[in-house]
Amino acid sequence: MTESSTAVIAQQYYEAMSVGDIATGTALFGADIVWHQPGRNRFSGAHAGGPAVGALLGGMGAASEGTFELRFTGEPMVNGALAAIPVHFSGKRADVAMSMSGVDVLRVEGDKIVEMWLFSADQDAEDAFWGKA
Repeated sequence: MTESSTAVIAQQYYEAMSVGDIATGTALFGADIVWHQPGRNRFSGAHAGGPAVGALLGGMGAASEGTFELRFTGEPMVNGALAAIPVHFSGKRADVAMSMSGVDVLRVEGDKIVEMWLFSADQDAEDAFWGKA
């Protein structure tokens, strides 16, 4: 995997997810993807495989009443098969809202994203938004 191909895959993923094109974004996942969701909330932990990651993303969409938004705020920073991308994410429901910066790190093999780690600027606020585990 060259750094330029890692950057291309990372950019394709975040451009798709930024406009809500979940199908295009998740089509870039490897079948055995592992998604590391931070914190101590109902979505935290490692989620392995496409179906588990799909359920995670669907659960987050439902919990945010369809308001979850992700946008990338800078270009991918690439080191071999890894890309770190600054993001901003937000969501609201009823009387609770979240809006914060973060960094998503993904690992690319071939032309697929095979592992992701998410980092939040305010993990306590994110945990409060998503709810207890």
